[in-house]
Amino acid sequence: MMTTSIRLISDGTMKRDGGCMFGQVPKAVWENRIVTDRRNRMTLNLNCLLIQLAGKNILVDTGIGSKEVEGLRDEYGLGPSRLVKSLKALGVSPNQIDIVILTHLHFEHTGGCTKLDRTGDLIPTFPRATHFMQRKCWEEAQQPNERFQSVYFEDDFLPIEESGKLQLLDGDEEILPGLSVIVTNGPSKGHQIVVTNHGGEKVAFLGDLVPTAHHLDLAAIPALDHSPEDSLQQKREILHQAERDGWLLVFSHGMDRKAGYLERYDQLTRLRPIDL
Repeated sequence: MMTTSIRLISDGTMKRDGGCMFGQVPKAVWENRIVTDRRNRMTLNLNCLLIQLAGKNILVDTGIGSKEVEGLRDEYGLGPSRLVKSLKALGVSPNQIDIVILTHLHFEHTGGCTKLDRTGDLIPTFPRATHFMQRKCWEEAQQPNERFQSVYFEDDFLPIEESGKLQLLDGDEEILPGLSVIVTNGPSKGHQIVVTNHGGEKVAFLGDLVPTAHHLDLAAIPALDHSPEDSLQQKREILHQAERDGWLLVFSHGMDRKAGYLERYDQLTRLRPIDL
């Protein structure tokens, strides 16, 4: 049996409007769950997952990265990018990443895919890695409509295609034995979650389908979701399966609770958080 190592790492934090993150849930409900700043923004982690499987280093999502985008750092309260430093602390250099899996192409999940070299040219941060994403996601990111023009930046992903390291998927697929992606189109066209086997159990990195533990509430669907009704249906199905089969859930933007198990007590489902 192949041994899988899983480590949760971070590219830092960002801030996003609380109302945007909770969608139709009234502020009177969510403001008691979270802390916001004077601009009504809640702090979100930029969580990524390092999976070591079958002799390969696999990175799930890449955070915002180190490129400077005008106005971005103030609008979203960004600090320094920490992803490469976090990887090196685990003994893994960018050149040692074999596979990058992107849940989707919003800038806070994809920006770390590219960087500026010493001459100011854009190059892949992980030059040896094949980057896996859904074809529908790739197509939408290149021609977003007015709702989503502010969340896609071509500099984050076009250099990947130019380097020949892009692998487009058309639906659910097994990337490696014990490592699969499941399409959940609700948050964006071609959004996918990543599921892997670890120690006899399944671990699911949920991307923006369930960005934080607060979004285990089925009604809490971010306003930026492409199709909220699809998000609701897919979230309901995934969380039911996770509770039934004992999946470890990992939240892409979780702060105090980054991962945990769903457990039922007295007819209520609750999260049992763990450190990862």
